[in-house]
Amino acid sequence: MSRDHLQPAPSGSAEATYLGLLARDASVEAYEQPVLLARAEGAPADRIAALEEARTLALRVRAELEGRRRREAELSALFETAHDLAGLRDLDAVLQAIVQRARSLLGTDVAYLSLNDPARGDTYMRVTEGSVAARFQQLRLGMGEGLGGLVAQTARPYVTDDYFRDARFQHTGAIDAGVRDEGLVAILGVPLMLGPHVIGVLYAADRRARVFERAQIALLGSFAALAAAAIDTANLLTETRSALAGLERANEIIRDRSAVIERASEVHDRLAELVLRGGGVHDVAAAVSQVLAGSVEFAEAAAAPAQALEASRAEGHAVRHGGDWIAAVAAGGELLGALVLRGHPGLDPVDQRTLERAAMVTSLLLLARRSAAEAEHRVRGELLDDLLDARDRDPRLLRERAGRLQADLDATHVVLAARLDGPVADADEEAAARRRLWSAASHLAATRQGLAAARDGGTVLLLPLGTGDTAAEVARRAARHLGTAVHQPVTVGASAPVTDLAGNPEAVAAAYAEGRRCLDALHLLGRAGDGAAAEDFGFLGLLLAGERDIAGFVERTIGPVVSYDERRGTELLRTLDAYFEGGMSPARTKDALHVHVNTVAQRLERVGRLLGEDWQTPARALEIQLALRLHRLAAPGRR
Repeated sequence: MSRDHLQPAPSGSAEATYLGLLARDASVEAYEQPVLLARAEGAPADRIAALEEARTLALRVRAELEGRRRREAELSALFETAHDLAGLRDLDAVLQAIVQRARSLLGTDVAYLSLNDPARGDTYMRVTEGSVAARFQQLRLGMGEGLGGLVAQTARPYVTDDYFRDARFQHTGAIDAGVRDEGLVAILGVPLMLGPHVIGVLYAADRRARVFERAQIALLGSFAALAAAAIDTANLLTETRSALAGLERANEIIRDRSAVIERASEVHDRLAELVLRGGGVHDVAAAVSQVLAGSVEFAEAAAAPAQALEASRAEGHAVRHGGDWIAAVAAGGELLGALVLRGHPGLDPVDQRTLERAAMVTSLLLLARRSAAEAEHRVRGELLDDLLDARDRDPRLLRERAGRLQADLDATHVVLAARLDGPVADADEEAAARRRLWSAASHLAATRQGLAAARDGGTVLLLPLGTGDTAAEVARRAARHLGTAVHQPVTVGASAPVTDLAGNPEAVAAAYAEGRRCLDALHLLGRAGDGAAAEDFGFLGLLLAGERDIAGFVERTIGPVVSYDERRGTELLRTLDAYFEGGMSPARTKDALHVHVNTVAQRLERVGRLLGEDWQTPARALEIQLALRLHRLAAPGRR
């Protein structure tokens, strides 16, 4: 040890010596120096003993202080690294991410967010994305002023496709000047709600006229809910950090909050992972089940307890229902279902909020899936419209477009014309029923690698013909499926099978016309809610079929008799001709054929076995006579 460190021991008490070391935050080695120096100087034994005892106590105090400093540093690091809903670090980053995602998904020129200022009684611009005008970025709106002020005041979403021509809003010079500088025309605003309170407004806007759809309004409403939750979470963390005024208080808070943060972080991580890898609503329920140590299920709106579901949507919180908890899955004003936590009568606020945020993520997943499905349905409908209307399209491009939708235009298909039947109360109900029919038909087409489009007040489908299927069977199955999906009868008419759709688009239009004729025939015959093809209508099918399948009609009607005569050299066809020409009299038939009446009876008995026992009923007899005439016309040398 160097002499620089072996300095004389202070003349004060042992306690004062080590208090000085503690005050200087000296190293561990420094605590040995007073004892070593005392021994080197030959200090009395009681002095050395006092120093050694003081050293032991001082080292304990130092270790305790060091442990407290270490725990304080760990607490600060834990709170600073606890990420919010999207795993970002601070409120501004969260809000910026939400605004960016809202602009991207809605495809608008600008998106922005304003927050209410309770002290001034107005709302001010907080975050913008895509904005270029400084005056717009610094706007403040009084309650009730402009579109945003009206949203903030009424807690309801508002949308305008032309802001300056919309008289619903209180226009002011400052607001209109800012909007004009930004060049905005169409604006959608939705409230940011914390419980029943509005804390701000989330907007999406375009610099051209635009009509925002209901699904887009609902989607922006869900983003507003996420933004409100992020603000709530950030405020909670801010309050928590402020509470860390002293080390003792920090220890108490960490015991109360550590489980909250860990559980919330686990939920956020799991839900974020599910969203990123394309998980579904049942995956969300399974993840939350593990975190809450209970059974969480997703229930459709019709299957959830109606009163509890409505209460959860109105309050914006999960509500208790018997021994269960119900969290509404909603987007805007639409109820999509509920997350139900089974058999968990006691739920602390943290777990309740976890269930509510899981319901929020579920609504986003459902809306995203719906948007994707509607986009695919529109693309399928556009391709079918082109096959029906644009007959000069390039076959190669048509096949490529179909391939991206997993549809094969080279396969054999059936064209179906579907129409709703049954009473409707008014035009709105009829429009809603047609939308349900189009949605059900689009889903059926997507699952069968087919196409569907809305047309002529109903729906047209193009479905591949399966092995062993007939057009009539496909029509009947489609009628049952669509009727069940829309909860009212759906009538379906089918065309004959068609091939080479890309190379011969005229065949698709002709097949659709044939399907519509079958559909009209079903209505005339009082067979609403049924499905059929031209082959189901006997000789009437000749009038319905687009290509007049005479050979097919003859084969279906008297084909077994023709084949029997050809194989055995008999004269059953000739006997049938004579039988009908003789007014269905066996006696006149035997005279015309110059045979015994027993021979006529035997031949007619054979015909009955080939064609069925009902072959002489008026309807069958009429079809058989028509088939005989067509057979003779096709083979004029026969008699």
